[in-house]
Amino acid sequence: MVSTPTRSPAAAPAAARPSAASSSATRPAAAPAPSGLQAVGRKVRGWYRGFWSALEGTGKSRNGSTYYLILGSTLALTAIGIMMVLSASSVEAIAAGESPYTAALKQGLFAGIGLFGMFLLSRVNVVWLKRGAWFAIIVAFVLLVLVLLVGRSALGNKNWIDVGPFTFQPSEAAKLALALWMATVLDRKAKLLSQAKHALVPVVLPGAAGVIGLILVGNDLGTAMIVMMITAAALFFAGVRLYLFGIAGAFIAVGTAVMAITSPNRMCRILSWSGQTCADGSDLNYQSTNGLYGLASGGWFGVGLGQSRQKYSWIPEAHNDFIFAIIGEELGLVGTLVVLVLFAILGTAIYRVVVAQKDMFHRVLAGTIMVWLLGQATVNMAVVTGLAPVVGIPLPFISYGGSALLMSLCAIGVVLSLARAQMAPGLQPQRLFRFGPAGLAASLRKRNAARGAAKNAAKNEARNTARNAAGNTSAKKAGSTANTRAKTVTGRAPAAAAAPKTAVDAASPRTPAPRKPGTRNPAPSNPARKRK
Repeated sequence: MVSTPTRSPAAAPAAARPSAASSSATRPAAAPAPSGLQAVGRKVRGWYRGFWSALEGTGKSRNGSTYYLILGSTLALTAIGIMMVLSASSVEAIAAGESPYTAALKQGLFAGIGLFGMFLLSRVNVVWLKRGAWFAIIVAFVLLVLVLLVGRSALGNKNWIDVGPFTFQPSEAAKLALALWMATVLDRKAKLLSQAKHALVPVVLPGAAGVIGLILVGNDLGTAMIVMMITAAALFFAGVRLYLFGIAGAFIAVGTAVMAITSPNRMCRILSWSGQTCADGSDLNYQSTNGLYGLASGGWFGVGLGQSRQKYSWIPEAHNDFIFAIIGEELGLVGTLVVLVLFAILGTAIYRVVVAQKDMFHRVLAGTIMVWLLGQATVNMAVVTGLAPVVGIPLPFISYGGSALLMSLCAIGVVLSLARAQMAPGLQPQRLFRFGPAGLAASLRKRNAARGAAKNAAKNEARNTARNAAGNTSAKKAGSTANTRAKTVTGRAPAAAAAPKTAVDAASPRTPAPRKPGTRNPAPSNPARKRK
């Protein structure tokens, strides 16, 4: 018999309990207390998350606050834009012998078309747009080539195509088409983006590079810069490695320097912005200087709506790229802060949509639209306030321009579709139109349901008719059988009356005799079996 070694009770706890030195050596060091900035950052993040959780709700109970923040800020910016276009363009229109409402009416017309497109796209599943991504980018390339062939030049840029009484700027449509196409391609190559060649081809080369090249041929550096920002945003939200952005930034810096040096007009703008004088003595920073005068003369509450003095040809094209200066002059610092707050609300709400997306296609598409609109607004305000040299970039939703307004509203419609999908099913906005893709789909569903109901009714009617016919036939057969049986019973009745049978006959071979308890019945004899 083998006995197991034992130890004394006093030794057991001592062995189980490590020494103080060993415990202090193996115990992990306590985390250092957060510094003041870290503590403040944590509190701010906690407050931010708590604020949005209380505003939006969580999980399936989201109340759609993000959706309505995007919608409300967009409508407010569009309304402010139409009002300020009317104020800023009326003087030059009267001087040219036109109606003071000409530019505002055109802007309102494009705003109506854009709002229709926005609500239409907000009711369409974004996955459907993925199917038309390649078609959209091909159309964008074709339009950009047509601009170089049959386009119209204005203020040194060849960006517009005349379509009857209106002009169309294909580079604005190319922004949305490029964002949709890049999101589609990056989503399809999601597992290969860790490799540089798959991250750059075909998104950057030849896709984005081709669009940027065609825009630069038309001498529009500002729009090309925005397209570069859109491309960088798409790659960033797709999770491309960061060293590629450093390499791309170096190439862009070199390319920008070369384009600035080789262009006397761009070089003169940079010199004027830095306070120097151009070689020919011209001041191409004239717009920016008068824009600062307008912002300064506005004060806190402005000189009054429609009372601007800088729009009297002191700021050329005041209703276009420098409309923010007119807002500051007529509505003051309060008016400019309202515009800034609306853009901040729009950007924050779109960011909430971006971070909630799990699918790469949705995340890249919403992220590129966010960077496009906010980046363009930031560059425009920086130019007006003198923080950047003058480049021709309009202020989204506010500056005059039908193509820019139309494409911006359509881009917001795409984001609204993603925000609507995050809402609780019972709180999602229903169809606002009885036409369009949503209305067409509903009518097709109703028509198919009506056809199906009619087919089912016809089948049921035919089935009931067949059953009724079969029932009548069986009833006739049953009636004839009953009559035959009745006649037979009537013929046998006298014989049955003459010799009645008892219910139980003990002598009948069919009725076995009752068995006594404790006895066995013999096996029945088989008459077919022969005994030997």
